[in-house]
Amino acid sequence: MGSFVASEIVKKMVQKEIPVKGSKALLLGFTFKENCPDVRNTRVIDIYRDLIEFGLDVTVYDPWVNKIDVQKEYGLDVSNNFHEIEGRYSAVILAVGHDKFRNFKLKDITEEKSIKFDIKSFFDISEVDFRL
Repeated sequence: MGSFVASEIVKKMVQKEIPVKGSKALLLGFTFKENCPDVRNTRVIDIYRDLIEFGLDVTVYDPWVNKIDVQKEYGLDVSNNFHEIEGRYSAVILAVGHDKFRNFKLKDITEEKSIKFDIKSFFDISEVDFRL
């Protein structure tokens, strides 16, 4: 699944003529399921690794995670403070539908030319480019 998601994101970026290598991507959510801090068996790590392999600069934001646990288990620095992810992203991928993401305005964190992929059909279809 991770490879499929990453490939689709890269395809859409190429179609929109967004450079892939070095582009900033934001993964929203890392936990195994919504509104829960459990990161055991999360498949979001697969998406992260595949995006990194394509050359994207990936930031992971999840307000539920324990950063130390994620660092220990996956060797990954995750942000759980919204103010740490400031900036604009070429790709935003909603991987886990935490309630805290309901108030997100994707247009406020994306570049003018960007990809917004909603894996969980969480956001209104008008706010995203594609979803599963």
